[in-house]
Amino acid sequence: MELFDNHKTLYSTALGLFLVLTLGVAILPAISNEKNNAPLPDAPVLSEDAVKGKALFVANGCVACHTQQIRNVEMDKIWGERPGIAADYADNHRTDLLRNTATLMGTERTGPDLTNVGNRQPSRDWHLVHLFNPRTVVEQSIMPAYTWMFEIKDSVQDGDVVVNVPEAFLASTRQQVVATKEALQLVAYLQSLKQVKLPGEKSPLFLYKRERPAAASDGASAVLNGAELYANNCQSCHQPNGEGLKGAFPPLKGSKIVLNDDPELMVDIIMNGYTGRMQEGFGEMPAVGTLNKLTAGEVAAIMNHERSSWGNSSRKVTEEQVKAIMEKVKKQ
Repeated sequence: MELFDNHKTLYSTALGLFLVLTLGVAILPAISNEKNNAPLPDAPVLSEDAVKGKALFVANGCVACHTQQIRNVEMDKIWGERPGIAADYADNHRTDLLRNTATLMGTERTGPDLTNVGNRQPSRDWHLVHLFNPRTVVEQSIMPAYTWMFEIKDSVQDGDVVVNVPEAFLASTRQQVVATKEALQLVAYLQSLKQVKLPGEKSPLFLYKRERPAAASDGASAVLNGAELYANNCQSCHQPNGEGLKGAFPPLKGSKIVLNDDPELMVDIIMNGYTGRMQEGFGEMPAVGTLNKLTAGEVAAIMNHERSSWGNSSRKVTEEQVKAIMEKVKKQ
């Protein structure tokens, strides 16, 4: 055949087929996706620091161990309220002409998914301590320590962001850990990762939905696993032993608030956050209950776990009791 005998004809034909396939398989579908999937109305625009933090996220290999995609299965529900959709990524753009790192969906979950980490863990203090040495907050973590993003100083200056690292992780008690500009930019990017609510009343349901346990007469704490809920919502700061981290996160073990027979303040803190101990050097507690949309039953289960663990002994609360307090302390 002449096609195979003439190299010019052969190469031209192969090039033409390649261009046609590229147009049909890659370019036209991409244009169609862009046309049919507009950015979500409430999708935030990344700040300048968050944009630079995104580049640091890529440069430091975070994308290799963390995904940013919630699959349409019930087991992924711990990462967000709904499955990910194409519109979640519609407003992402190329970094520049040569680099297309706009959508960082990742490939594995050596570390947890980060799609909604800005809501799940909004505390800048926690992220900075975690970046300096992940073992300070998660003892079993295999994540590397990003110590090069911090400076060790004997004295701090105005404007320095001091990271409250436990003494056990410092060479000297006189040392102060100060976050660099790069650390703050990376944290700004992590804090920006928030799943946006879809327009309309309902979100897509997850597949393979688990059956919820039936309600019990003595409150949701009897049918919900308080220890598991504590691990998913509170443990990263207050630790499995309830002792917190000295100078960073206050202990729940022996806490007057936890042991108080009147649970109103405890419910208020869980739902609305707390700044009452910032003067002691502790960071601001985020509104975990509101951000994670915890039900009255789940809050009751967490509270009862905290009020009966680590040597604590306080009166149990019921779902109905917590629900009434939640309505009372609800912020408009």
